[in-house]
Amino acid sequence: MGTPAHEHWTDLTVRRPDDVRTITSGRVSLSWQMEKRAGHVDRLMNRTLPADFPEPVERGDAGDVLAVLALSESMRRDLAARRGGDIREAILLGATWTEIAAAIDATPDEARAVLRDWTERQHLLHQKEVERGRPLGSDSDRHAAVLALIELADDEPMAAGA
Repeated sequence: MGTPAHEHWTDLTVRRPDDVRTITSGRVSLSWQMEKRAGHVDRLMNRTLPADFPEPVERGDAGDVLAVLALSESMRRDLAARRGGDIREAILLGATWTEIAAAIDATPDEARAVLRDWTERQHLLHQKEVERGRPLGSDSDRHAAVLALIELADDEPMAAGA
């Protein structure tokens, strides 16, 4: 049993990454995107089955591979957009810059740069949106708090209770 939004999503033809945004004017969950992508991949894999395969199968076509490409790009963008927030969360939960760097296959300074870029974008978003009466993003206090996290030493966890 699905929701009307999920049923709409299931029926939606995806050929471009931005097609994913058409159902809610926002992000579609990664699990929904992955589920849709898996269906297209399954049909493409069915192309390798023999013509006399005993069970009925749907075989993929160009539309399926275009959907796989578009959904893969959409998911890549969504994951990239979340990366800074995930790094912030890791620091807040006690991970060190060295551990985070290992998790993203980067140096601690490269990981800090990801967080710095993310917090700058969140702060700019807040400044623009607060003028519209929608306080999204990071206000000045939260922005300063995230910048302080960047100053932790490579192997220094955030102080408990901070």
